[in-house]
Amino acid sequence: MEAFESFISSINALVWGPPMLVMILGVGLFLSIGLKLMPVLKLRAGFQLMWKGRTGAESEGEIPPFQALMTALSATVGTGNIAGVATAVFLGGPGALFWMWLTALVGMATKYSEAVLAVRFREVDERGAYTGGPMYYIRNGLGKKWAWLGVLFAIFAAVAAFGIGNTVQANSVADVLETNFNLPHWVTGLVLMVLVGLVLIGGIKRIGQVASTLVPFMAIAYVLVGLMVLAINADQIPSAIAMVFTHAFSPVAAEGGFAGAAVWAAVRFGVARGIFSNEAGLGSAPIAHAAAQTKNPINQGMVAMLGTFIDTIIVCSITGLVIISSGAWTSGETGAALTSLAFESGLPGFGNYVVAISLAIFAFTTIIGWSFYGERCIEFLFGVKAIVPYRVIWILAIPVGATINLGLIWLIADTLNAMMALPNLVALLLLSPVVFKLTREHFEKERSVGVN
Repeated sequence: MEAFESFISSINALVWGPPMLVMILGVGLFLSIGLKLMPVLKLRAGFQLMWKGRTGAESEGEIPPFQALMTALSATVGTGNIAGVATAVFLGGPGALFWMWLTALVGMATKYSEAVLAVRFREVDERGAYTGGPMYYIRNGLGKKWAWLGVLFAIFAAVAAFGIGNTVQANSVADVLETNFNLPHWVTGLVLMVLVGLVLIGGIKRIGQVASTLVPFMAIAYVLVGLMVLAINADQIPSAIAMVFTHAFSPVAAEGGFAGAAVWAAVRFGVARGIFSNEAGLGSAPIAHAAAQTKNPINQGMVAMLGTFIDTIIVCSITGLVIISSGAWTSGETGAALTSLAFESGLPGFGNYVVAISLAIFAFTTIIGWSFYGERCIEFLFGVKAIVPYRVIWILAIPVGATINLGLIWLIADTLNAMMALPNLVALLLLSPVVFKLTREHFEKERSVGVN
């Protein structure tokens, strides 16, 4: 096992090396400039479209635009927001949070572009369901000569789903429930397996309904409790924010249980955990947005970009600032235990339970969201006949994930994320003229209607 872990570590260091980080940030920056910063400037309009999209006004698609966003958010708002942020700060110092923010700001353009292409190049399968995502916009947008790249994405995503979207989530929630409620890992695994199975029977429509109920409620509750802790630590917030910006560009010395970190560690773990959390560039979210009931790729893209903003700029920021302002980041704890300690220090006898319950619900929604991603990828590779067997394996993997080593799972998930991102980032660059053209035409038409 040690040899295998060492092998995965070496691959992880390679795929998450400088070229990958430059590519993720570079593609996001390129798209942001090409879109003339539209995702940031049109943020308010995006929220208005999200609110209007609570019901499906148009017939083409499976679920309303709001449910598509909630399904995508269900897969992104998970352990990355609680354990992932804590791990980034533990390994990279407070400066890692700055690089998570930067990843999110340019990632909004990436997520927007992914959704635009997903709706533009989606297909209707033999069941009459709308399917899309990187594998489809690679094949339908770039042509048959690039089809192999779509196949690579589908393979990586179908396998990666078991890491980022299944076993990592099950393991993290089992760990935190055992710590706080003395619940054995195997019990958590079995309960999760049953609950997920009940939801998956209903397909994307059931997933969308469950996600649109649970995700807003839990995210708002978590943010409100986080704000309470920040209010208690209000006098430490200015210095916490100062540390975020200072240590983003300068090394942070060892302090307490913190081993110290170079600037490269802040960049690496900030970007890696940022991508793990908001998934901008991975190509996962557009699979959900392709199912939206809409005829307008631009409108769905503007709804989609909110996922990155909500996930990282709001939820991850709350977690990171609570950890830094409380001083818990120097305790030597990491992962969900670090976040629990930070919340508990502000709200004794209550904070750790908030983290435990939040993590459990976030992990549950992530598992059901990523199951849909995996299914769509396996359908692309083998047809609709492969969906049920994949679903069965998915459900059976949950209790297994709940009981195996967390460190190795995180490592594998991190590695597979990068393997997914590569084909998608290449496709985004090559198809960027399509995104720019559709966006320009949409807003020119909008302006001409406004003038008339």
